[in-house]
This record gives sequence, structure tokens and C-alpha cells, in this order.
Amino acid sequence: MNAPVNKKAIAGATRRDVVIGASLVGGALVVGACSPGDILSIGAKEDFGAFGPFIKIAPDGVVTVVSKHIEFGQGNHAGLAAIVAEELDADWSKVRVEQAPAIAKVYANTGMGVQGTGGSSAISNSWDQLRKAGASARAMFVEAAANKWSVPAGEIAVKDGVLTHASGKSAGFGELVADAAKATPPATPVLKDPKTFTLIGTDRVRRKDAQAKSDGTARFTQDVQLPNMLIAMVAHAPKFGAKVASFDAADAKKVPGVVEVYQIPTGVAVVAENTWAAKQGRDALKVTWNEDEAEKRSSDAILARYKDLASGKAQPADKEAWQTFESKGDIATVKGEAFEAAYDFPFLAHATMEPMNCVAQVGGGKAKLTFGSQIPTIDQLNTAKIMTMLPGAVEIETLFAGGSFGRRANFQSDYVAECVEIAKKVGKDRPVKLVWTREDDMAAGYFRPIAHHTVRVTLDKDGYPASWRQRVVTQTLMKGSPMGQPKLDETAVEGTLGSPYLKATPIVDAQLIQPDSGVPVLWWRSVGATHTAYVMEHTIDQLAKKAGKDPVEYRRALYTKAGANRHLAVLNLAAEKAGWTTPTPAGWTRGVAVHESFGSVVAQVAEVKLDGGVPKVGRVVTAIDCGTAISPDQIASQMEGGTCYGLSAALFGQITLKDGVVEQGNFDSYRVLRNSEAPTVETYIVPSGNAPSGVGEPGTPVIGPAVANALLTLTGQPTLSQPFVKA
Repeated sequence: MNAPVNKKAIAGATRRDVVIGASLVGGALVVGACSPGDILSIGAKEDFGAFGPFIKIAPDGVVTVVSKHIEFGQGNHAGLAAIVAEELDADWSKVRVEQAPAIAKVYANTGMGVQGTGGSSAISNSWDQLRKAGASARAMFVEAAANKWSVPAGEIAVKDGVLTHASGKSAGFGELVADAAKATPPATPVLKDPKTFTLIGTDRVRRKDAQAKSDGTARFTQDVQLPNMLIAMVAHAPKFGAKVASFDAADAKKVPGVVEVYQIPTGVAVVAENTWAAKQGRDALKVTWNEDEAEKRSSDAILARYKDLASGKAQPADKEAWQTFESKGDIATVKGEAFEAAYDFPFLAHATMEPMNCVAQVGGGKAKLTFGSQIPTIDQLNTAKIMTMLPGAVEIETLFAGGSFGRRANFQSDYVAECVEIAKKVGKDRPVKLVWTREDDMAAGYFRPIAHHTVRVTLDKDGYPASWRQRVVTQTLMKGSPMGQPKLDETAVEGTLGSPYLKATPIVDAQLIQPDSGVPVLWWRSVGATHTAYVMEHTIDQLAKKAGKDPVEYRRALYTKAGANRHLAVLNLAAEKAGWTTPTPAGWTRGVAVHESFGSVVAQVAEVKLDGGVPKVGRVVTAIDCGTAISPDQIASQMEGGTCYGLSAALFGQITLKDGVVEQGNFDSYRVLRNSEAPTVETYIVPSGNAPSGVGEPGTPVIGPAVANALLTLTGQPTLSQPFVKA
């Protein structure tokens, strides 16, 4: 994979070879020795201006930053634009953002190898790339001005999009853009010393999409209206893995506005002139399902088997095996009394505010998708397989999306593939918009998987862990990955793997097993940390209680022993700002939790009381070390949103199956946090000169254990399963 690109092999490849080769990215490549981005971009149109693929500058001086990352609520467009604007010394009021086309060779996520947004990586993987782009463009303007004014380039200053010289000469970007476009970009542009930043790290960096989202001009998939466009809805099987045995479309076709009914691989699609007709037509369908290979177990039965596997009562099935992910010392030598606990976590829905939808227009050897694409490269690949065409030739216009939390990024491109299959059957290059209702999305997947942990810890004479045995049972998220199945699915154990608590423990035996299931699962905001953070942090508080030590002091000792300086810094900051050692109002208590995910470390202190037996969270103090803070305001917003999302899941979130059928359908049965229940979240950022790290997800997994630890202090009892509030 590190060999140079074999352009001759690519040029001579057939379409079939390219599609097959692309599907094997990460394995044995069929099409020469080249990167995934090179293969998957064959057929794409590349047309970039003089300032490269990330920057456009207009004659009026407006700077447009081309974002390779989707904006679906997290606010990354502002941060990405600020990186460019800082190095370019642009006028922030004249900076705009537009979405990049789908070209993996140019716009790949540097950590993924394909074009996509996820893992809280939008800012971190773009940091160096966009700084260099901005600095390069600035150098081109300086060169143009120096040549025009016949002065040394080193004497020219740039500020807010205006170049000046001590002689009194000055010009804006717009005046110099034609000349600057002729300059040769520097091979190694000089970057600013971060100490000289004037935009990054200030409250000037605010969202660029706020106005459009407030006045309704922001474009989402449901806003797309194309000439002659049809609307489609799909009848999915009530049980995962069931197939269409037969269907009767007679009544559906009687519905005014229904155009046609088609069977597709995932169900039966009704195509109509409008959304209401499509829904009525789908409701009128009579479908018989073959459930021979369907998942028929209840969620309780799935969890029961997980518990039996962890306890040793059940033996692993074929292709199931325990994997060691942390080990040191000899656990067999451990004797004596031990602390033991078992934790259960349910399936969770992503519950995005905007359900899944897509517009596809195919025919004549072309394909265009218009929707909120989270991983355009995977969507291109799956579309190309259906249409038998070059992946890079699949055009994607990426729009705003109303949330994802991981849902819009799956290896199968599920709803996208459905839309393409339907558009292919409709034919004649006629656009088709596929609409999923919230009930569709809630019942058809994908979900955060069920997880079960067991922990057994012995303590030394000072009350700190001497041995730590842990067993984790959960479904893999990597099944079907075009990059191949890794030896260890680290997404299942991230947060336990590498934990400072395990580093501070002399003897460790931590193992993972991943039983298969017919239930489709997917990463959910903060992925493995959704359960590992809870297990590690709630266990630590119980150990501190057993040792008779303050939870903050107990952590400080373990972090010091493990050399976890960043953990120690956020813990100290959160404890200080929360007034950890000061009294709380009557009825209230505090709980603390600390966790590292996506390169950032977050500590939270939550103030909690019981109101009619239900936990009520009032104030949450958050401290985060996320490297260089580009937009403090947006970091605070992400901590607030992540906290509420994580609290919603911890208190109420649960998807249950009865005989293989999902029991929840909408927010009436899948309870989420109400506005009146949202806590006040204070955010404090640890100053850092390191490169930026993740912000979108690290705030989510910490609040659950912080609340559970407060409840432990209030009631003396641990909370060993989620949700806290049972339906």
C-alpha cells in the first residue's frame, strides 16, 4: 500500500476491474499498487483554481474555503474556515464555506484514506493540510504584490485581506487575485507561529451557517425539488434478515399518485408523485416475508447469552473466540477477596432529527446523488456496484444534514443503495427522492450494539487496584468493512484499551468476544466509549468507596502512577471550577468522571438529586484538553450537545426487540431528554499548544458515569445497567 501509484495499470483497467479492485481496498488490490483514493476517484472530474482544491478567491475579495467534511450540526465548517483564514490573513467577514465534491484522491480524510467525516476528526485531520493551503495562498499574494510594487516580499504585511507596504501602497485580495493566480505556489509554505494567531482561539470564530439555518435558506435533502422527480418509500421486513417471499401491489396501485411498485433487495418500494401518496401506497401493500434466516430473538435473550459467555456458562460458537486486548502479569496467581461487578448496556438508536433520505438520478452511464453524505467514497463505491460504473464517476452533491451521530456512515450505504436501486428501476434519468420516516429509521436500524462487561478487581494494602480482570461481550462494528476485518476490533474496547487505570494496575487480564447477530449495528456517538467509559469510571468510584477514599483523590493517585498528566490536568480543572470540596445544596450531591476519546480528555463533575426517584441533573462542569482550541464557542456548544445526548441515553435510551421485532417507533416510545431536563453545562478548556484533537464525541460518554457516581454517593448503591429510568 506504500508503493507509488501505478498510473498505467489504472489507465488500462476495465470498469469491472476497477469496481472489483475498489471493493478490495486494504486487501489484494487488483488495479496496480495505488491508494484507495486513487482507485475510487477514477472517472472523477477535477477542476481546481490557482489556489488549489481548498481555496477559491473571487474578484470582490471573498474567500471561499472548500470543505471536504460534511456539516450536520457539529459546526466544523467554521473551524475549518478559520484555519485557512488565519494563515491567509483573510477578512473573516468575507470568508465563506462550500462543500467539496466527492473526490477521494483530493479530499480524503487523512486518517481514513477515503473521503468521509467521522471519529471527531474533521478539524484534526485537516489542521496541517489547511494551514499549508492558507499559507501558500498568502505567499502567492505577497509575491504578486512585491512584483507589482517592486518591493521586497519581506516588507509586505497582510491583515484582513489587505496587503500593505511602508511606502503607503496597499491592495485587497480582489485587486491582486489575477496576479496572485499566476504565481507559483511555494513547495513548503512558511506557517505562522501559533503565538501570533489573531483569529484561532478567539470568540470571533462563530458558525458560518447560522443565518442560513435560521432563515430557511440552508439546503437539506427534503428541500430538493427537481423537475419530474418521484418520491419513494420502502416497506422493510419487520424482522432483520427476512426477505420478500411475495407481495400484492394491487391496492397500492389504486392510491392516487402512485406510479409503480418495485421489489428491491431490501424490501418493496412504492414510487409516487408525492410523499403522501407514497406513504399511503406503502400502507396498502400486502407483503409476505420469508423469515427462515431472520433474527427472531428478543433483546433480553441476546443479553442473556452475553452474560452466559462472560460467566463461562456458555461456550463460544463457531467463529467466536475470546481475544486478549490488555495483559500483564499472571492473573492465575491472584488470590483473596475481590470486588466484582457486571454491567449491561442496551441497543440504542441514533435518533437523528432528520431521518434518512436521498435523491438519486441515474441513467445514460451517469449517476448523481444529492443528500447529506457522511462518507462519500463509500457511497460512490456502493452506487458504482449497483450501476456497474466507475466509482469516481458517481457525482455526489453533499448537502447539510440534520444530525448523524454515526448513522449516515455505514459500509452498506443502506438507504443510499435503496435509492439508487429504485432510481435504476425507474430509469430514463428520472430523479427519485427516497424518504424514510422516523419510524422506518427507528425500526430498520442501525443501532449501538448491546454490550455486557464483567469486572473483577483486587486491591493492594493501600486500596488501589492490584489486579484487574475484565470480560467484554459485544457485537462487532467492523463486519462488512471494505477495508477488511481487523484482528482486533478496537472500536469495541477503546477507552478500556490503554486506560490509565490499567496502566496503574500490576496484573491485568482483559478479553473481548464478539458474537454475531442479525441485528444491524453501527458506531454511535463516541462508539466504544459509550460503554467502556461507564464501566471504567463507575468501577473506579466503587473502588474508591471500598477503599474509603475521595473519588477525586483516588483518581489523582492513579493518574500520577500511570503518568496520565492530561487526565490529571482536566480532573484538577473540573474539580476546582465545580468546587468539589465545598458543600452542595440540600438534596444534591456531586459525581465525577474522566475519560479520553478521539485524542481528547474530558472531565465532568455533575450535580445530581433524586426527584420522585428519578435522577435530575442540574449543573455540569466540564474540562477538556482538545489541543489547540480553534473555536472556544463551538467547543462549548459541542460539550453541551454531547452531554445532553449522553445523558439522554443514560437516563432513558433503549431499543428493545420482542421476537426479533423492534418495539420502539418514535420519540413517544424512545424517550429522549426534554429541554426542561437539560442541565446547565459549563465548559473550561485546558490551554494547549498541541495540534487539535476531537471535540464532537468526547463530551458524550462522560456524563453517564458522572451521574451514576453521584447516585452512588446519594444512595450507596451502584447503577449497573442503563437506562437508569426503566420504561
